[in-house]
Amino acid sequence: MTAHDFDLLVERACAKIPRRFRRKLSNLVFVVEAEPSGEQLRAARVPPGRTLLGLYRGRPLTQRSVSDSFVMPDQIVIFQGPHERMARSVAHLEKLVEDTVWHEVAHYFGMDEARVRRAERRRADSEL
Repeated sequence: MTAHDFDLLVERACAKIPRRFRRKLSNLVFVVEAEPSGEQLRAARVPPGRTLLGLYRGRPLTQRSVSDSFVMPDQIVIFQGPHERMARSVAHLEKLVEDTVWHEVAHYFGMDEARVRRAERRRADSEL
């Protein structure tokens, strides 16, 4: 898949975020990178042989203050290569990207990893 086509998948995944949440996304950029770096894998404590699909870099919304001003945007990084290797089809790839975007947006809203995982399980159960 071309980088442009993958970017479009990320854009579509962002558009699926419910409006009530999208309206609250502020000073946030989505970035697509080909692969996570060794440094990113270490910082995220990814075990050897595993990979990283996405990464939130920034200060979660729940930790911000009204006195915060003129700060660089937070970033959500989506890694193309790991998604493509995991995907069994184009439809599965689109679902993986959507799930990763949701996961990283949850971190933006201040959810820790355990809470994000619980929310993902509830969301998957509701889709059945």
